[in-house]
Amino acid sequence: MRTGLVWIGVIVALVASTALGQRKVDATSEGRARDRVIVEQAIRDSIGWALTKDRPLLERIIAHDPDLFMFNPDSKSTTVGWDAFVKNFEFWMNPRFKATSFDVRDLRTTFSRSGDVAWFSAILDDLAEWDAKPTGWKDTRWTGVLEKRNGAWVIVQMHFSFASDKVRAEATRSDDGDAVPLRNFTTTTTRTNRSPGPRRSPSTEGSLSRSRWTAARSGS
Repeated sequence: MRTGLVWIGVIVALVASTALGQRKVDATSEGRARDRVIVEQAIRDSIGWALTKDRPLLERIIAHDPDLFMFNPDSKSTTVGWDAFVKNFEFWMNPRFKATSFDVRDLRTTFSRSGDVAWFSAILDDLAEWDAKPTGWKDTRWTGVLEKRNGAWVIVQMHFSFASDKVRAEATRSDDGDAVPLRNFTTTTTRTNRSPGPRRSPSTEGSLSRSRWTAARSGS
């Protein structure tokens, strides 16, 4: 009788342990699914904030770190640190700048085993107007890293680039006088129709850059 009771106790303990473990797995899965929704929304909001110029939203999404890092397609627009980043608001909040639409495609998000770091890749269209003239990035390769801090996800690193084969093909079409897609916030469609701007972009020789993530302070 005593042996039977012992085995019953063992079985009950095993069932309880299994149920507890399953609840932990379920809780982890639910938490990861919730984090994925939040992270993907933060990724989209880091671009979409500009449609309404919701500066506090972007400030909540970007890490206020001295080692915040952002690579842009052109070689002169690397951003290092929060202090450098906030200077961009001078351009973004300028009434002459108006975000018009954006599209994030092929978004892939991966989480670390610890669950407090996530990295992503996507294709981005980010379109706007400057002085009512169309400008923007299309088919931009976009990657980044987010970290969970005190329950909130913030972006700590981003990288924007264009596929070199497409850039070469567009440069060839531009040489022939054909229209090319907008890139680096350019408003030019041919070599003979250049928009004024502060920097040349190495990605398309005939265009001038007004980067989404780097302020243009030329006053043009």
